[in-house]
Amino acid sequence: MRTLLLPKIFALVLFLMSFFVTAQTTVSGKVNFKNKGVKDISVTLKDTYDGATTDENGNFSFQTSEKGKHILVFTNPKFVEVEKTLLLENNEITINADLKEQISEIDAVVISAGSIEASDRKRATVLLTPIDVYTTAGANGQVSSALETLPGVQKIGETEGLFVRGGTGAETKFFMDGNLVNNFFGNSVPGLKAMDRLNTSLFKGNVFSSGGYSAMYGQALSSVLILESIDFPERNSVDIGILPIFVSGGFQNVNDEKTKSFGIAAAYSNLVLMTKLLKFNTTFTKAPESFSTNFNFRIKNKNGGIFKYYGSFDTNRLGLQNESLEPETDFDNTSLKGKNTFHNISYRQKLGRYLVNLGSSYTFNNNLIDLSNTFQESEFNPNSIDITGNYFNAKGTLERKINKISAIRGGIEFNQTHENTEVAVSSVPYLFHDRITSVFAETDLGFSNHFSAKVGLRSEYSTAVNQWNLAPRLAFAYRISKNWTSSLAYGTFYQNPENQFFGTHDLNFQKAEHYVLQLQKSEEGRSFRVEAFYKNYRDLIKNKVENYRPVAISNNGDGFAKGIELFWRDKKSIKNIDYWVSYSFLDSKRNFQNYDQSLFPNFAAKHTLSVVAKKFVADWKTGFNLSYSYASGRPYYNFLTDDGGNYYLNTQGKVKDYNALNFSLNYLPNLGKKDAKSFTVLVLSVNNILNQKNIYGYNFSSDGLRSKPLLPSANTFVFIGAFISFGIDRTQDAIDNNL
Repeated sequence: MRTLLLPKIFALVLFLMSFFVTAQTTVSGKVNFKNKGVKDISVTLKDTYDGATTDENGNFSFQTSEKGKHILVFTNPKFVEVEKTLLLENNEITINADLKEQISEIDAVVISAGSIEASDRKRATVLLTPIDVYTTAGANGQVSSALETLPGVQKIGETEGLFVRGGTGAETKFFMDGNLVNNFFGNSVPGLKAMDRLNTSLFKGNVFSSGGYSAMYGQALSSVLILESIDFPERNSVDIGILPIFVSGGFQNVNDEKTKSFGIAAAYSNLVLMTKLLKFNTTFTKAPESFSTNFNFRIKNKNGGIFKYYGSFDTNRLGLQNESLEPETDFDNTSLKGKNTFHNISYRQKLGRYLVNLGSSYTFNNNLIDLSNTFQESEFNPNSIDITGNYFNAKGTLERKINKISAIRGGIEFNQTHENTEVAVSSVPYLFHDRITSVFAETDLGFSNHFSAKVGLRSEYSTAVNQWNLAPRLAFAYRISKNWTSSLAYGTFYQNPENQFFGTHDLNFQKAEHYVLQLQKSEEGRSFRVEAFYKNYRDLIKNKVENYRPVAISNNGDGFAKGIELFWRDKKSIKNIDYWVSYSFLDSKRNFQNYDQSLFPNFAAKHTLSVVAKKFVADWKTGFNLSYSYASGRPYYNFLTDDGGNYYLNTQGKVKDYNALNFSLNYLPNLGKKDAKSFTVLVLSVNNILNQKNIYGYNFSSDGLRSKPLLPSANTFVFIGAFISFGIDRTQDAIDNNL
């Protein structure tokens, strides 16, 4: 929903505000290997963005506004990392380094089949960074929306979730610092898409696996998104945003040693003015309104261990009225009151050759939906659905290095779910309880810099199905040449039936087998990848209507998904322009849930294409961003039920192709003003700038005789805002490093 869009745009601004240069100290020197200068060595001040890369002769030079005792780090995939301590004052500093060559984890070939990784630890292979998310037009500062421009991810506008390679949105799971995040998306109602709850600015990197993922994760038939939060903020800051429909504020405080930090933020939005200025396809009786707040703190102990906590609370309300398709009914009325709290803790500690990771998360979510109908201005058929969920996750992992490029890890995970659903017209509440215990083990085997393997095994027990499963995972990577690598991955993946479909019938785990083959070429400023995949679905649930609700009665469903995907990113060919192009072809059929036969899924398109481009014009202090998305027409189906509650296909068709061109710009009026006390960013964002009339599907009357298109809440959405930050502005550094 658009009310949740605004905090994401504000998070975009906070990220761009985080970089400004004050008094400078020059650090220079030379890096040698066997008494000869070495080029392309990264030289950075630890825990900052300041640094440089050595030239052809091994020389480097950069300026920094940092003061006091710091560590200078010299890194390159082909050499042992070197750290040197230096004292930064106002004078120039010269410091040299000698390197040693050895096999390293980064130098060895990395298994990447099925995954796109963006992490500070492997910047040489970065394909999608946090600043990419913020500067992707149409993404609105959301990780999930930015991922929709990558291969394999469908462009779905009528409901939340990541729909990957023919899978449903429920088949993708989300993790923060290794812990499961339940209710990753905000509360909403059918037909309106909710936004991400977690701001991208919380994270320093992400791993998105569209198939064949690690044994450390489970309960996801299609994919996982693994988010890694920042260790410590770079500087103290105070950030505010004041707009006609949105107000927000927050601060971050970190000590000079970067061993302690804490922060708090809050935001309130109300779209009542926007509903009057823009044309919406949805009639709101209560304009979307939300309030959110979050708090975080981080502590590093003297042995380098880091403890992190993040907690949030949000609440939202809305009401809408739609023309009814039923006889003697003018309107269908829906209102929502939602609230959510989320807490996440993690602890990471090195103990000699061992690495310990401990974490836990807790989520409380409540969704109260009131329903009614109107005929000749009289309201009737009142009903309400009140869903309350409590979700707990705990996980522990122990990892040990075998050698420079090999490691073994294992752990245990526990998930507990309690859900209570009360329907006003029913006197009996629906209760669901489940406890899942998982154990896993995995090893990284580096046979050489050209060949590596990953072997894993995961086993889970669920009280809801009262069964164990056993899921093997296997992957290989081989370096074909200097720039070309290949990867092959296989895995078995299990997932419980969705909670709302459990009834009195005995059910089993749903199952998917993944086969993924990838070829990738990476060179300075350019990357290309082609990936072929096949997914075989077994034991999918089949539903029927019992006691007025859909219930899973068996695991007799099945299906498949296969396809090929292309991705090209280029920062080099066109001066000062970064762009990428992705294309996906999908062939899929499945017989599951309310499908009475094998059908191409109504949440998938056979062809998808995305083009993203961005350019920062320093003289104008403005960044320009464009994105275009295309998806071939998705099928739609209308299922009715017979007297026994069994589904049968009544009507089917295909919607027109989806097209959307998005544009955004960021103007930085204070850029380059070293004496500025504050930093301002002006934002203009337009989604679907050409006002394309896209259709997501069709809603049908209960007898299937009447229908109407399912439309986005607004064809075109415009946002204009101004934000101010008080702190250190390093925007120019961010632009130089990423565009």
